[in-house]
Amino acid sequence: MSKKSRNDMRVSRHGRVRKNLSGTPGKPRLCVYRSLKNISVQLIDDTEGKTLTAASTLDKDIKAQAVYGGNKGAAKLVGEKVAKAALGLGIEEIAFDRGGFLYHGRVKELADGAREAGLKF
Repeated sequence: MSKKSRNDMRVSRHGRVRKNLSGTPGKPRLCVYRSLKNISVQLIDDTEGKTLTAASTLDKDIKAQAVYGGNKGAAKLVGEKVAKAALGLGIEEIAFDRGGFLYHGRVKELADGAREAGLKF
């Protein structure tokens, strides 16, 4: 029997998280994806299956501020940007979906940036 890859284990963790977590129009889901060089988030309404807003280290304004997208500073900028966009849409409370990633490092920094900018988890 072959060993599961790290990503396969992450996907199964994400499945366990998603079993109990869903986004509604009043409290959408903030979904995080982290790669080696970048981090991105989406604010999703699962009842309609629509992405309300998104932010990433690949966005021009964040790329101008953060030289490298794979560190904590860049993750915090992404959290702040998505929080400002959500508040602009009238959304104050969200459900945080860490995407099977550990709540540590860049994922935690992104969540802290979103909280500091005004979102409630």
